[in-house]
Amino acid sequence: MGHVEEASGSDDDGVELLSVSWNQDNSCFIAATTNGFRVFSCKPFHETMRRMFGPNGGIGIAEMLFRTSIFGLAGAESNTEFPPTMLQLWDDYNERRIHKYNFTSEIRAVRLSKDYFVVVLEKTINVYRFKDLRLFYQARTVSNPNGLCCLSHHANASVFACPGTSKGQVLIEHFGLKETRFIAAHDSPLSCMTMALDGTLLATASVRGTLIRIFNTRDGTCVQEVRRGLDRAEIYSIALSPNVQWLAVSSDKGTVHVFSLRVKDAEEDAKKGESATAGAQVNDNCNYGSTVPVTQTKIGSNTSSSLSFMKGILPKYFSSEWSFAQFRLPEITRYIMAFGDQDTVMMIGLDGSFYRYSFDPVNGGEMMLKEYHLFLKASKSL
Repeated sequence: MGHVEEASGSDDDGVELLSVSWNQDNSCFIAATTNGFRVFSCKPFHETMRRMFGPNGGIGIAEMLFRTSIFGLAGAESNTEFPPTMLQLWDDYNERRIHKYNFTSEIRAVRLSKDYFVVVLEKTINVYRFKDLRLFYQARTVSNPNGLCCLSHHANASVFACPGTSKGQVLIEHFGLKETRFIAAHDSPLSCMTMALDGTLLATASVRGTLIRIFNTRDGTCVQEVRRGLDRAEIYSIALSPNVQWLAVSSDKGTVHVFSLRVKDAEEDAKKGESATAGAQVNDNCNYGSTVPVTQTKIGSNTSSSLSFMKGILPKYFSSEWSFAQFRLPEITRYIMAFGDQDTVMMIGLDGSFYRYSFDPVNGGEMMLKEYHLFLKASKSL
Protein backbone atom coordinates (compact mmCIF):
# COMPACT_ATOMS: atom_id res chain seq x y z
CA MET A 1 0.00 0.00 0.00
CA GLY A 2 1.22 3.51 -0.81
CA HIS A 3 1.38 6.69 1.24
CA VAL A 4 -1.64 7.43 3.46
CA GLU A 5 -2.35 10.78 5.06
CA GLU A 6 -5.37 12.34 6.71
CA ALA A 7 -6.23 15.99 7.16
CA SER A 8 -5.90 17.30 10.69
CA GLY A 9 -5.89 20.80 12.02
CA SER A 10 -8.17 23.44 13.45
CA ASP A 11 -7.93 25.56 10.26
CA ASP A 12 -10.45 23.23 8.63
CA ASP A 13 -12.99 23.35 11.45
CA GLY A 14 -16.34 24.43 10.06
CA VAL A 15 -15.10 24.52 6.44
CA GLU A 16 -16.97 22.27 4.03
CA LEU A 17 -16.16 21.12 0.52
CA LEU A 18 -18.62 22.19 -2.20
CA SER A 19 -16.95 21.15 -5.47
CA VAL A 20 -13.64 19.98 -6.95
CA SER A 21 -12.07 20.28 -10.41
CA TRP A 22 -8.79 19.55 -12.21
CA ASN A 23 -6.67 22.14 -13.94
CA GLN A 24 -6.06 21.60 -17.66
CA ASP A 25 -2.96 19.37 -17.40
CA ASN A 26 -4.12 17.54 -14.25
CA SER A 27 -1.08 18.71 -12.28
CA CYS A 28 -3.31 20.48 -9.74
CA PHE A 29 -6.87 20.44 -8.51
CA ILE A 30 -9.06 23.13 -7.00
CA ALA A 31 -11.35 22.68 -4.02
CA ALA A 32 -14.22 25.16 -3.68
CA THR A 33 -15.31 25.56 -0.07
CA THR A 34 -17.79 27.38 2.15
CA ASN A 35 -15.25 30.16 2.77
CA GLY A 36 -13.23 30.34 -0.47
CA PHE A 37 -11.05 27.97 -2.48
CA ARG A 38 -7.80 26.01 -2.23
CA VAL A 39 -5.32 24.61 -4.75
CA PHE A 40 -3.49 21.30 -4.31
CA SER A 41 -0.52 20.03 -6.31
CA CYS A 42 -0.70 16.33 -7.15
CA LYS A 43 2.98 15.35 -7.26
CA PRO A 44 4.14 15.60 -4.63
CA PHE A 45 0.75 16.02 -3.00
CA HIS A 46 0.50 19.26 -1.02
CA GLU A 47 -1.63 22.36 -0.68
CA THR A 48 -0.10 25.20 -2.70
CA MET A 49 -2.47 28.05 -1.87
CA ARG A 50 -5.76 29.01 -0.30
CA ARG A 51 -7.93 32.08 -0.65
CA MET A 52 -10.46 32.70 2.11
CA PHE A 53 -13.30 35.19 1.69
CA GLY A 54 -14.86 34.73 5.13
CA PRO A 55 -17.82 32.74 6.50
CA ASN A 56 -20.22 34.26 3.95
CA GLY A 57 -17.78 33.99 1.04
CA GLY A 58 -18.49 30.47 -0.14
CA ILE A 59 -17.41 29.47 -3.66
CA GLY A 60 -19.60 26.94 -5.48
CA ILE A 61 -17.46 26.53 -8.61
CA ALA A 62 -13.72 27.18 -8.99
CA GLU A 63 -11.69 26.63 -12.17
CA MET A 64 -7.97 27.30 -12.62
CA LEU A 65 -6.08 28.24 -15.80
CA PHE A 66 -3.20 25.73 -15.89
CA ARG A 67 -0.82 26.73 -13.04
CA THR A 68 -1.38 30.47 -13.34
CA SER A 69 -3.04 32.81 -10.85
CA ILE A 70 -6.15 33.21 -13.05
CA PHE A 71 -9.36 31.61 -11.79
CA GLY A 72 -12.99 31.45 -12.88
CA LEU A 73 -15.28 31.55 -9.85
CA ALA A 74 -19.01 31.27 -9.20
CA GLY A 75 -20.38 31.91 -5.73
CA ALA A 76 -22.19 29.49 -3.46
CA GLU A 77 -25.81 29.97 -2.41
CA SER A 78 -24.62 31.16 0.99
CA ASN A 79 -22.47 33.91 -0.52
CA THR A 80 -24.17 37.22 0.25
CA GLU A 81 -22.10 39.33 -2.18
CA PHE A 82 -21.19 36.88 -4.93
CA PRO A 83 -24.21 34.76 -5.97
CA PRO A 84 -24.14 31.55 -8.07
CA THR A 85 -25.50 33.58 -11.01
CA MET A 86 -22.29 35.62 -11.29
CA LEU A 87 -18.98 34.67 -12.90
CA GLN A 88 -15.91 36.35 -11.47
CA LEU A 89 -12.56 36.24 -13.27
CA TRP A 90 -10.09 36.42 -10.41
CA ASP A 91 -6.37 37.31 -10.48
CA ASP A 92 -5.04 35.82 -7.27
CA TYR A 93 -1.50 37.15 -7.73
CA ASN A 94 -2.82 40.70 -7.48
CA GLU A 95 -5.79 39.68 -5.33
CA ARG A 96 -8.24 41.47 -7.56
CA ARG A 97 -11.23 40.83 -9.79
CA ILE A 98 -10.49 41.14 -13.50
CA HIS A 99 -14.11 41.18 -14.62
CA LYS A 100 -17.55 39.95 -13.60
CA TYR A 101 -20.52 38.68 -15.60
CA ASN A 102 -24.09 38.49 -14.30
CA PHE A 103 -26.64 35.96 -15.57
CA THR A 104 -30.34 35.37 -14.96
CA SER A 105 -29.87 31.70 -14.00
CA GLU A 106 -27.41 29.70 -11.92
CA ILE A 107 -24.02 28.89 -13.44
CA ARG A 108 -23.67 25.12 -13.93
CA ALA A 109 -20.02 24.96 -14.95
CA VAL A 110 -17.02 27.07 -15.97
CA ARG A 111 -14.24 26.09 -18.40
CA LEU A 112 -10.96 27.89 -19.12
CA SER A 113 -8.35 27.66 -21.86
CA LYS A 114 -5.55 29.99 -22.91
CA ASP A 115 -7.79 31.67 -25.48
CA TYR A 116 -11.34 31.26 -24.16
CA PHE A 117 -13.44 30.95 -21.03
CA VAL A 118 -16.85 29.30 -21.01
CA VAL A 119 -19.92 29.78 -18.81
CA VAL A 120 -22.46 26.94 -18.84
CA LEU A 121 -26.07 27.72 -17.91
CA GLU A 122 -29.11 25.43 -17.84
CA LYS A 123 -29.92 25.77 -21.57
CA THR A 124 -27.28 28.19 -22.86
CA ILE A 125 -23.49 28.17 -23.10
CA ASN A 126 -21.49 31.38 -23.58
CA VAL A 127 -17.91 31.38 -24.89
CA TYR A 128 -15.79 34.50 -24.28
CA ARG A 129 -12.35 35.48 -25.55
CA PHE A 130 -9.67 36.28 -23.01
CA LYS A 131 -8.04 38.87 -25.26
CA ASP A 132 -10.98 41.27 -25.08
CA LEU A 133 -13.33 39.61 -22.52
CA ARG A 134 -16.14 39.78 -25.09
CA LEU A 135 -18.76 37.20 -26.01
CA PHE A 136 -17.41 35.17 -28.94
CA TYR A 137 -19.93 32.35 -29.35
CA GLN A 138 -23.22 31.18 -27.88
CA ALA A 139 -24.85 27.74 -28.05
CA ARG A 140 -28.38 26.66 -27.19
CA THR A 141 -28.66 23.24 -25.58
CA VAL A 142 -31.17 20.83 -24.14
CA SER A 143 -31.54 21.04 -20.37
CA ASN A 144 -27.99 20.65 -19.05
CA PRO A 145 -28.12 20.55 -15.23
CA ASN A 146 -24.73 18.82 -14.98
CA GLY A 147 -23.02 21.59 -16.93
CA LEU A 148 -21.62 19.29 -19.62
CA CYS A 149 -19.07 21.05 -21.81
CA CYS A 150 -15.57 20.37 -23.20
CA LEU A 151 -12.89 22.73 -24.43
CA SER A 152 -9.59 21.59 -25.97
CA HIS A 153 -6.32 22.94 -24.60
CA HIS A 154 -3.97 22.40 -27.53
CA ALA A 155 -2.11 25.49 -28.73
CA ASN A 156 -3.06 24.94 -32.38
CA ALA A 157 -6.61 23.66 -31.97
CA SER A 158 -9.70 25.22 -30.42
CA VAL A 159 -12.40 22.57 -30.25
CA PHE A 160 -15.59 23.00 -28.24
CA ALA A 161 -18.23 20.35 -27.47
CA CYS A 162 -21.52 20.43 -25.58
CA PRO A 163 -24.99 18.85 -25.66
CA GLY A 164 -27.00 19.70 -28.75
CA THR A 165 -30.64 20.70 -28.99
CA SER A 166 -32.03 17.16 -28.92
CA LYS A 167 -31.70 14.15 -26.61
CA GLY A 168 -28.34 12.36 -26.86
CA GLN A 169 -26.96 14.80 -29.43
CA VAL A 170 -23.52 16.43 -29.24
CA LEU A 171 -22.56 19.75 -30.85
CA ILE A 172 -18.91 20.15 -31.87
CA GLU A 173 -17.41 23.46 -32.97
CA HIS A 174 -13.94 23.77 -34.48
CA PHE A 175 -13.38 27.48 -33.89
CA GLY A 176 -10.16 27.72 -35.89
CA LEU A 177 -11.58 25.83 -38.88
CA LYS A 178 -15.03 27.40 -38.53
CA GLU A 179 -16.64 23.96 -38.78
CA THR A 180 -19.77 22.77 -36.99
CA ARG A 181 -20.80 19.14 -36.55
CA PHE A 182 -23.67 17.38 -34.79
CA ILE A 183 -23.26 13.80 -33.55
CA ALA A 184 -26.14 11.51 -32.60
CA ALA A 185 -24.12 10.00 -29.78
CA HIS A 186 -26.79 8.17 -27.74
CA ASP A 187 -30.49 7.37 -27.74
CA SER A 188 -30.76 8.56 -24.12
CA PRO A 189 -29.84 11.98 -22.65
CA LEU A 190 -26.14 12.65 -22.14
CA SER A 191 -24.72 12.33 -18.63
CA CYS A 192 -20.96 12.82 -19.07
CA MET A 193 -18.37 13.79 -21.67
CA THR A 194 -14.67 14.51 -21.93
CA MET A 195 -12.29 15.53 -24.71
CA ALA A 196 -8.67 14.76 -25.55
CA LEU A 197 -6.29 17.64 -24.87
CA ASP A 198 -5.82 18.30 -28.58
CA GLY A 199 -9.55 18.05 -29.30
CA THR A 200 -9.28 15.10 -31.71
CA LEU A 201 -11.38 12.64 -29.70
CA LEU A 202 -14.52 12.98 -27.59
CA ALA A 203 -15.82 10.36 -25.13
CA THR A 204 -19.49 10.37 -24.09
CA ALA A 205 -21.90 8.44 -21.87
CA SER A 206 -25.68 8.59 -21.47
CA VAL A 207 -27.92 8.39 -18.40
CA ARG A 208 -28.09 4.62 -18.90
CA GLY A 209 -24.41 4.46 -17.94
CA THR A 210 -23.63 1.14 -19.62
CA LEU A 211 -21.68 2.23 -22.72
CA ILE A 212 -18.99 4.83 -23.37
CA ARG A 213 -18.47 5.89 -26.98
CA ILE A 214 -15.39 7.58 -28.42
CA PHE A 215 -15.83 9.84 -31.45
CA ASN A 216 -13.50 11.47 -33.95
CA THR A 217 -14.39 15.16 -33.62
CA ARG A 218 -13.42 16.03 -37.21
CA ASP A 219 -15.75 13.65 -39.06
CA GLY A 220 -18.08 12.50 -36.27
CA THR A 221 -17.37 8.78 -36.65
CA CYS A 222 -17.55 6.50 -33.63
CA VAL A 223 -14.09 4.93 -33.47
CA GLN A 224 -14.66 2.72 -30.42
CA GLU A 225 -17.28 1.68 -27.88
CA VAL A 226 -16.57 0.14 -24.46
CA ARG A 227 -18.91 -1.30 -21.86
CA ARG A 228 -18.86 -0.35 -18.18
CA GLY A 229 -21.46 -2.98 -17.24
CA LEU A 230 -24.89 -4.42 -17.94
CA ASP A 231 -26.91 -2.57 -15.31
CA ARG A 232 -27.75 1.13 -15.28
CA ALA A 233 -25.37 3.46 -13.47
CA GLU A 234 -24.77 7.17 -13.03
CA ILE A 235 -21.45 8.01 -14.67
CA TYR A 236 -19.58 10.48 -12.49
CA SER A 237 -16.47 11.03 -14.58
CA ILE A 238 -14.70 10.00 -17.79
CA ALA A 239 -10.97 10.62 -18.26
CA LEU A 240 -8.67 10.25 -21.28
CA SER A 241 -4.93 9.79 -20.83
CA PRO A 242 -2.70 12.48 -22.42
CA ASN A 243 -1.47 9.99 -25.05
CA VAL A 244 -5.09 8.90 -25.66
CA GLN A 245 -4.21 5.24 -25.10
CA TRP A 246 -6.38 4.79 -22.01
CA LEU A 247 -9.85 5.76 -20.82
CA ALA A 248 -11.12 5.62 -17.22
CA VAL A 249 -14.71 5.71 -15.96
CA SER A 250 -16.15 6.16 -12.46
CA SER A 251 -19.79 5.71 -11.47
CA ASP A 252 -22.14 5.38 -8.52
CA LYS A 253 -21.37 1.64 -8.46
CA GLY A 254 -18.07 2.43 -6.72
CA THR A 255 -15.86 0.64 -9.27
CA VAL A 256 -13.42 2.48 -11.54
CA HIS A 257 -12.77 0.88 -14.94
CA VAL A 258 -9.79 1.51 -17.23
CA PHE A 259 -10.05 0.67 -20.94
CA SER A 260 -7.45 0.38 -23.67
CA LEU A 261 -8.12 2.63 -26.68
CA ARG A 262 -7.33 1.92 -30.33
CA VAL A 263 -5.95 5.36 -31.11
CA LYS A 264 -4.04 4.25 -34.21
CA ASP A 265 -7.25 2.95 -35.75
CA ALA A 266 -8.86 6.35 -35.28
CA GLU A 267 -5.86 8.13 -36.79
CA GLU A 268 -5.85 5.82 -39.81
CA ASP A 269 -9.56 6.41 -40.36
CA ALA A 270 -9.00 10.16 -40.25
CA LYS A 271 -6.14 9.95 -42.76
CA LYS A 272 -8.29 7.94 -45.14
CA GLY A 273 -10.87 10.70 -44.98
CA GLU A 274 -13.72 8.45 -43.95
CA SER A 275 -16.59 10.79 -43.12
CA ALA A 276 -19.78 10.19 -41.19
CA THR A 277 -23.19 10.12 -42.80
CA ALA A 278 -25.62 12.99 -42.27
CA GLY A 279 -26.30 13.26 -38.56
CA ALA A 280 -23.09 11.30 -37.84
CA GLN A 281 -24.78 8.11 -36.70
CA VAL A 282 -22.50 5.60 -34.96
CA ASN A 283 -20.76 3.13 -37.28
CA ASP A 284 -19.84 -0.56 -37.00
CA ASN A 285 -16.91 0.19 -34.67
CA CYS A 286 -19.49 0.88 -31.96
CA ASN A 287 -20.73 -2.36 -30.49
CA TYR A 288 -23.67 -3.05 -28.25
CA GLY A 289 -23.61 -5.02 -24.97
CA SER A 290 -23.08 -8.66 -24.19
CA THR A 291 -24.59 -11.13 -21.77
CA VAL A 292 -22.16 -14.00 -22.46
CA PRO A 293 -18.91 -14.88 -20.60
CA VAL A 294 -15.82 -12.83 -21.38
CA THR A 295 -12.24 -13.79 -22.19
CA GLN A 296 -9.00 -11.82 -22.55
CA THR A 297 -8.32 -11.47 -26.28
CA LYS A 298 -4.67 -10.41 -26.16
CA ILE A 299 -2.16 -8.78 -23.84
CA GLY A 300 -2.70 -5.04 -23.50
CA SER A 301 -6.24 -5.08 -24.88
CA ASN A 302 -9.70 -4.87 -23.37
CA THR A 303 -11.60 -8.00 -22.44
CA SER A 304 -14.04 -9.05 -25.19
CA SER A 305 -16.99 -11.39 -25.47
CA SER A 306 -16.04 -15.02 -26.09
CA LEU A 307 -18.31 -14.89 -29.15
CA SER A 308 -16.76 -11.72 -30.60
CA PHE A 309 -15.15 -13.82 -33.36
CA MET A 310 -18.66 -14.16 -34.82
CA LYS A 311 -19.02 -10.41 -35.33
CA GLY A 312 -21.01 -9.84 -38.49
CA ILE A 313 -23.04 -13.01 -37.95
CA LEU A 314 -24.45 -12.40 -34.47
CA PRO A 315 -25.97 -9.08 -33.37
CA LYS A 316 -23.60 -6.31 -32.25
CA TYR A 317 -24.19 -6.93 -28.55
CA PHE A 318 -22.09 -10.12 -28.78
CA SER A 319 -18.88 -8.14 -29.37
CA SER A 320 -18.66 -5.76 -26.40
CA GLU A 321 -15.32 -4.55 -25.05
CA TRP A 322 -15.01 -4.71 -21.27
CA SER A 323 -12.51 -2.98 -18.99
CA PHE A 324 -8.80 -3.79 -19.06
CA ALA A 325 -8.10 -2.84 -15.41
CA GLN A 326 -10.35 -2.15 -12.43
CA PHE A 327 -10.45 -1.22 -8.76
CA ARG A 328 -13.18 -0.65 -6.22
CA LEU A 329 -13.05 2.42 -4.01
CA PRO A 330 -13.64 1.93 -0.28
CA GLU A 331 -16.26 4.69 -0.20
CA ILE A 332 -19.02 5.31 -2.72
CA THR A 333 -19.03 9.04 -3.37
CA ARG A 334 -18.81 11.27 -6.43
CA TYR A 335 -15.28 11.20 -7.85
CA ILE A 336 -13.72 12.98 -10.80
CA MET A 337 -10.68 11.35 -12.36
CA ALA A 338 -7.53 12.16 -14.28
CA PHE A 339 -4.53 10.20 -15.50
CA GLY A 340 -1.20 10.79 -13.82
CA ASP A 341 2.24 9.73 -15.00
CA GLN A 342 3.66 6.19 -15.08
CA ASP A 343 0.34 4.42 -15.69
CA THR A 344 -1.57 5.88 -12.76
CA VAL A 345 -5.11 7.15 -12.27
CA MET A 346 -5.93 9.90 -9.77
CA MET A 347 -9.32 10.52 -8.13
CA ILE A 348 -10.59 13.45 -6.10
CA GLY A 349 -13.82 12.92 -4.23
CA LEU A 350 -16.52 15.12 -2.81
CA ASP A 351 -15.78 13.46 0.51
CA GLY A 352 -12.45 15.32 0.52
CA SER A 353 -10.33 12.33 -0.51
CA PHE A 354 -7.50 11.97 -3.02
CA TYR A 355 -6.47 8.57 -4.42
CA ARG A 356 -3.72 7.52 -6.79
CA TYR A 357 -3.86 3.99 -8.23
CA SER A 358 -1.45 2.29 -10.63
CA PHE A 359 -2.31 -0.27 -13.31
CA ASP A 360 -0.31 -2.83 -15.26
CA PRO A 361 -0.31 -1.59 -18.90
CA VAL A 362 0.41 -5.11 -20.19
CA ASN A 363 -1.66 -7.48 -18.09
CA GLY A 364 -4.32 -5.18 -16.61
CA GLY A 365 -6.40 -6.67 -13.81
CA GLU A 366 -6.81 -5.31 -10.29
CA MET A 367 -5.16 -1.93 -9.74
CA MET A 368 -2.90 -1.06 -6.80
CA LEU A 369 -3.34 1.80 -4.33
CA LYS A 370 -0.24 4.02 -4.33
CA GLU A 371 -1.36 7.11 -2.44
CA TYR A 372 -4.26 8.38 -0.33
CA HIS A 373 -4.94 11.74 1.34
CA LEU A 374 -7.94 13.19 3.13
CA PHE A 375 -7.50 16.87 2.32
CA LEU A 376 -10.81 18.33 3.51
CA LYS A 377 -14.08 17.15 4.98
CA ALA A 378 -17.11 17.04 2.71
CA SER A 379 -20.28 19.07 2.84
CA LYS A 380 -22.99 17.37 4.86
CA SER A 381 -25.37 17.69 1.92
CA LEU A 382 -23.19 15.60 -0.43
